[in-house]
Amino acid sequence: MTVIVITVFLVFIIAGLDVGFAMMGAAFLGLMMNADSFSDAMILPLSALNASNSSALIAVPMFVLAGELMNRGGLTNRLVAWSDAMVGHLRGSLSQVAVLTNLIMAGVTGSAVADATATGIALIPAMKKEGYRPAYAAAVIAAAAMLGPILPPSVPMLIYAVMANISVIQIFLAGFVPALLLAIGYMVICGIMARRHNYGAGKRSSWRVRAAVTRTSIWALMMPVLILGGMRSGLVTITEASAAIVVYAIVVTVFVYRDLTLRELFRALFIAGRTSSVILFLFAAAGPFSWFLSEAGVANDVSTALIGLSSHPMVVLLAVNGILLIAGKILEPLPALVICIPALLPVQAHFGIDPIQFSVIVILNLMIGMQTPPIGLLLFVVSSIGEVSLVSVIWQIFPFVLWSLTVLTLITVFPFLTTWLPYLVGT
Repeated sequence: MTVIVITVFLVFIIAGLDVGFAMMGAAFLGLMMNADSFSDAMILPLSALNASNSSALIAVPMFVLAGELMNRGGLTNRLVAWSDAMVGHLRGSLSQVAVLTNLIMAGVTGSAVADATATGIALIPAMKKEGYRPAYAAAVIAAAAMLGPILPPSVPMLIYAVMANISVIQIFLAGFVPALLLAIGYMVICGIMARRHNYGAGKRSSWRVRAAVTRTSIWALMMPVLILGGMRSGLVTITEASAAIVVYAIVVTVFVYRDLTLRELFRALFIAGRTSSVILFLFAAAGPFSWFLSEAGVANDVSTALIGLSSHPMVVLLAVNGILLIAGKILEPLPALVICIPALLPVQAHFGIDPIQFSVIVILNLMIGMQTPPIGLLLFVVSSIGEVSLVSVIWQIFPFVLWSLTVLTLITVFPFLTTWLPYLVGT
């Protein structure tokens, strides 16, 4: 029966059915095949409600809305100008600007797709105009956009914290060092590619110009500082911080930048509502599906198999990396999270792996899947924006994927890269 249900789930996914509906449909089939009475089917809505019954999840639509407001309120152009002033003099200037802009925007939107769309629309045409290969320009945006879900406010990190019952702010802080390692490596790759293909550098900005663009961008640059500072000081909870950031975003975009029109405000509300409903429905749909997998013993079987694989935690971590990389290629990050976490948490607990380190390993694996050929979601986004073939983007993304896997290996082997900052701050 379990094999039939999982097969049906995979068939639904391959057929193009939304992942949430695929999980609901497969779970309902499993319940009906094993139901002793009609009342057993009540487990479906009850488990769905229970899965989404967490006050921390209120932060999801708030962070999504704040990101939409800032993106539509002139944020992207100001951050591009700030990044250009800071690193525009480096070889391959526009590609360097793309990486730095995405790094800063990661602390505002927390969404890889949102960052890829916003910066891709602004920078891919500019890079093509400057003589960059179109596929390479798209690959740079796809790689850099992956930084979004690794820095706060990160929706995948928030979902993980809720499911694993660990501190949100600790996971947020744990992403800083891996994100910086990724960004530095991407910028080095951009420099190497610029020398190889003779991509030029811009003019070095004076400190006066840098100070001026920093003043105009400071409201956006302060956003992640306010989120973490408020939570770390105990002034606000994660839910209160998310609501406060929405108010902050409205004030900045309407009264400071004055770029957010009433039409764009309603558009941001609509898109944020649509995006949030997809995320929260997915979380609810995972409830009955996870319940079925647990009752059928699938999660326990996977945990037992991993625990029995070796007595050495590092061997098991490498196996977990392999499983998650495959899952990240097949599923989008959020569905993969809600499906895999119940099976992986017992493994983390059994081997005494630090839960903060483990959370970043899981999330980074799934984010790499977004940029990994052949079906990484970011590849489709940037190829559409850049109007280039998917195959050509795939060839150009490989150096960035290799560096991403290198950083994944580093945080797997050296736990302090993820645990140092959270425990230093003492959250």
